[in-house]
Amino acid sequence: MTTSSSRAAERFPVVVVGAGPAGLTVGCVLRAAGVDCLVLETESRRFVEQRPRAGVIEEWAVRGLERRGLAGRLLERAQRHSECEFRFGGERYRFRYGELTGCHHWVYPQHFLVTDLVREYVDVRGGAVRFGVRDVRLRGLDTERPEVSYTCAEAGERRVVECAFVAGCDGARGVTRAAVPAGRTRIARFDYGIGWLALLAEAPPSARSVVFGMHPRGFAGHMQRSPDTTRYYLQCPPGDDPANWSHERVWDELRERLRAADAPPLNEGRLIEKRVLDMHNYVVEPMVSGRLFLAGDAAHLTAPIAAKGMNLALHDAFLLADGLVARLRDGDDTLLARYSGACLARVWDYQEFSGWLSEVYHGTASGDPYRAGSALARLRRLFDSPVAAAAFAEQYLGTRTGE
Repeated sequence: MTTSSSRAAERFPVVVVGAGPAGLTVGCVLRAAGVDCLVLETESRRFVEQRPRAGVIEEWAVRGLERRGLAGRLLERAQRHSECEFRFGGERYRFRYGELTGCHHWVYPQHFLVTDLVREYVDVRGGAVRFGVRDVRLRGLDTERPEVSYTCAEAGERRVVECAFVAGCDGARGVTRAAVPAGRTRIARFDYGIGWLALLAEAPPSARSVVFGMHPRGFAGHMQRSPDTTRYYLQCPPGDDPANWSHERVWDELRERLRAADAPPLNEGRLIEKRVLDMHNYVVEPMVSGRLFLAGDAAHLTAPIAAKGMNLALHDAFLLADGLVARLRDGDDTLLARYSGACLARVWDYQEFSGWLSEVYHGTASGDPYRAGSALARLRRLFDSPVAAAAFAEQYLGTRTGE
């Protein structure tokens, strides 16, 4: 198909690349403040509203959405959790973080939140969006008038958008991070050397809370998704083929790794999703290049070990949207100047906690007696020391710093 670019350039103060939680939150906040923006997304609206992702949201993030008028359906439909359960050594240990902190987790699958945000941005606040675009390119990021161009799939023509700022919210494989000139940023990377088999089962949850199982054969996790579906995780070799995990093998391993005294039997059902996630992290510093501001997975990836990814994306989005509003509406650059540093403080805090928690989850299966003994010591300390319990709850819930 040939393309043309005979159209005159469109103009928006902000172009947001990516219609995930970060990009849509930025768009909603800008629209509420009277700042026009355009959201570009390579996938269809139907696809982004159905794309399965994790769904643990911390209380500060829920309150941030609520203050911006974006949490109505979430607060009506989400499950509120105040405790989790650890299983190791054949025993069950409940960790009641709600009693320790007065704070909670919400479980709300990411595609539910994305659906809410799309409706709010497009249908309620009248935001401009182009779904299904191709070949997005960025130019002039060091100038006062950057350009973002894309090919419209329906018309087969290339279109150009002039703007003042670009919000790069298009994830780990998007184009915005790749548009940063070489040498402008440093990318810190870490590979845990393990994989998780992510499973979705057509089966009611087998426990009221999230369950973490530490076992010599590997980590296992249980998380309620709905009254009829449950998310499970099984530690596996990185790059493993999901086809290696038959229905029987999956349930055999889940039963063994989550086995504990007095624990009810697992509710088993058909597996409707099996995929392997390789556990690795990266952080881009700084998160800004000229008029391009990276947010969410475009700027940092946190393995789902501590369920921090969507929370970090929302934190970025709140700070970026507030900074853009201050600059474009009030001429105040203060918040944008602080954006990268303020985001990275929380990013590194969550990265460190994920590394600590990884040793708790995976140390017992490492084959190293020293690591296994250290992991069990950490676990026992959570239930023997009020100080250790309070410190863990603070990191688990992300309450050390505010929004």
